[in-house]
Amino acid sequence: MERPPLSARTRWAVLAVVLAADVLDLLDATITNIAAPTITRDLGGGPGLVQWLGASYALALGVLLVPGGRLGDKYGHRWLFLLGLAGFVAASLACGLAPDPAVLVVTRLAQGAFGALVIPQGFGILGATWPREEIGKAFSLFGPVMGLSAVGGPILAGFLVDADLAGLGWRPMFLINLLLGGAALLAAARLLPRDTGDPSVSVDGRGSALLAGALLGLLGGLIDGSGGDWGARPLALLLAGLALFAAFCHRQRTAPEPLIRPTLLRNRGFTSGLILGVLAFAAVAGLLYVVSLYFQRGLGRSPAGTALGLIPLSAGIVVASIACHRLIHRHGRRLVVTGLLLILAGCGSLALLATHGSWALVPPLLLTGLGMGTCFGTVYDVTIGDIAPEEAGSASGSLNAVQQLANAIGAAAVTTVYFGTAGRGETHALHTSLAVVTATVAMCLPLVRLLPREAPRHDH
Repeated sequence: MERPPLSARTRWAVLAVVLAADVLDLLDATITNIAAPTITRDLGGGPGLVQWLGASYALALGVLLVPGGRLGDKYGHRWLFLLGLAGFVAASLACGLAPDPAVLVVTRLAQGAFGALVIPQGFGILGATWPREEIGKAFSLFGPVMGLSAVGGPILAGFLVDADLAGLGWRPMFLINLLLGGAALLAAARLLPRDTGDPSVSVDGRGSALLAGALLGLLGGLIDGSGGDWGARPLALLLAGLALFAAFCHRQRTAPEPLIRPTLLRNRGFTSGLILGVLAFAAVAGLLYVVSLYFQRGLGRSPAGTALGLIPLSAGIVVASIACHRLIHRHGRRLVVTGLLLILAGCGSLALLATHGSWALVPPLLLTGLGMGTCFGTVYDVTIGDIAPEEAGSASGSLNAVQQLANAIGAAAVTTVYFGTAGRGETHALHTSLAVVTATVAMCLPLVRLLPREAPRHDH
């Protein structure tokens, strides 16, 4: 018996629940960018903890996004959404109560893992609750809301840390999820439609485990050796990571349902966009971290002061993302080039003006933010421009997962450069890190010519 259609009021309420859960996930992806120095002063852990705080969350989220989507197809989107959101709230509580660096990193991994169960379910839930002719209205809200959330995390963290609520220091930025996530969980349990799933759906758990092990080894070796001691342990971790990654690649060729379909990798435009996205997102994830570190370690600003200092960058991202949503079908891959060039100009001017005080950094940060919003608001839309419609969902899921993995790699790699060169001064560390970011972004430019010229048009 077919269910009666939901009222418009209920549909909007379901959309609000899905958006609220995704906002929580994205806030926590970036919430430690500014708070990391404060957390390390409280718990210890040094530069290694700073690097793991962001990388661990993005790593778990990236590895499990695609399997999380398939688990929803298999067991039902409602059930996975509720399970993931409940786990996310519990992991947030554990983060807020963490007594030492090791526990905090493990609970950050758990946060990212449960977040990866939540995010992929949203599209399936909306598809089941919104009429096909109106669903475009729902999806059109995701870009602006997600953009605001991604840049809002560090700002929220900065003010919560400085507020020192009940003398808890940095902990309320995780504990607030009990209130926000708990409310979303109660609403989801009441509003989300029941579905049964498809038991025949296959989930490649072995491939996900190999990828997780490979990246843990590679990031572990990179972070362990970032202090300059490239002894047996970091080298062993790197070798183990490479061996596991080779096993993962073999698994992708033989698995019945690989994480990335081989037919996608044979598409030149998709593969070019995938590589471009890895390089660009890794570079910018590292850039955001080192700018936050420089504001606090080099310029002596508080977490809230750092949050205020990053507002020009955040504003640039939001403005450009909204503008590009309207321009992408007219200009296509030209917007990607424009974004990359703006990022390069922003990094160059940031290096020139780094010692001139906080106000001098406003134009470079705004320029960088405009570049990030222009590039990242368009690159993946353009990348799937000549993908077959039946593979568009798989392609989009793979790209989003790779973006999170690039964030983890970039946060670890660029901060490794920063801490490795900070002995000669914070300004020198910033300049060296900016040089690495600039070189990485410049490598993206030749790849743009291999992308499809235009983004696909959606009939909403």
